[in-house]
Amino acid sequence: MIKAIIIDDEKRARLNLRLLIESYCPNVSVMAECENLPEGVKAIRKHQPDLVLLDIEMPGHSGLELLDFFDQNDINFKIIFTTAYQEYAIQAFKFSAVDYLLKPINPEELSKAIERLSKEKQKTENYALLKENIKQDSLKKIAVPLGNSLVFIETDKIIYIKGEGAYSEIICTEEKHLVSRNLKNFEDILCTYPNFIRIQKSYIANTHFISAYNKSDGGSIVLKNGLHLPISSDKVDMILEAITIIKR
Repeated sequence: MIKAIIIDDEKRARLNLRLLIESYCPNVSVMAECENLPEGVKAIRKHQPDLVLLDIEMPGHSGLELLDFFDQNDINFKIIFTTAYQEYAIQAFKFSAVDYLLKPINPEELSKAIERLSKEKQKTENYALLKENIKQDSLKKIAVPLGNSLVFIETDKIIYIKGEGAYSEIICTEEKHLVSRNLKNFEDILCTYPNFIRIQKSYIANTHFISAYNKSDGGSIVLKNGLHLPISSDKVDMILEAITIIKR
C-alpha cells in the first residue's frame, strides 16, 4: 500500500480527493488530511508517507514551501501538487518535470499520476526548479529528458530548437541535446514568451540570437553565429518586430 497525506486548506477539496482515492486508487491509503502546511509537516513526520498530495495555493504558506521544513535526507516522499493555476504556471510545472493535478481533479488523471510516481524517480531539485520558475515572469530553466535522466537547461542559452519527428534537437550556446519530445511540446511552453518564436514547421528560434532577416530564397533569419534558418511567410512580420525590439 502507498501511504498518502492530503494537504489542502479547503475542506471540500480534501474530502473530494479522499473519495476519489478510495474509489479509483485502491493501492493508496490516506493516513491524514491537513488544512495547512504546519499541520502537514507534523503529519509527514508522524506517518512517514510515500506520497503527499499538496495544494500549492494556501493562505499563510504556499505549498512550495513544504520542503523548507525538511533536511534533504529526510525527504523520502513524493509530491503531487494539486492546483487551480492556469496558463503560465502550468507551463512551469511541465518544464520543471513535476507532477501536478489541475482542479477539479479528474479521476483518470489522478490514477495516472500515482502510477507514474510509483515508476519514476523524483528529485528534490525538480521542486527547487519549480519554485524558481513559478515566481518568474519567464522560465529561467527547463528540465528535459535525456536517456534515463533529466537535463536542466537555461532558456537564455537556447539558440534554437529543431524538430525531427518525435524528437527535438536543442542547440545551445555551448552544447546541444537530442531529446524525446516533439517540437509542438516546446512550442506550447516556450512560445508563450516573446523571445521564442516558431519560425517554421521544423524550427523554434530564440529572438535574442537573431541578427537579421534575409529576403532571398523564400526568406530566412540569420543568427548571430552566422547560421541561416528558413522561416514561414506568415511569421515575417512577427520576426521583424522582434528584431526591431532587440535593436532598441
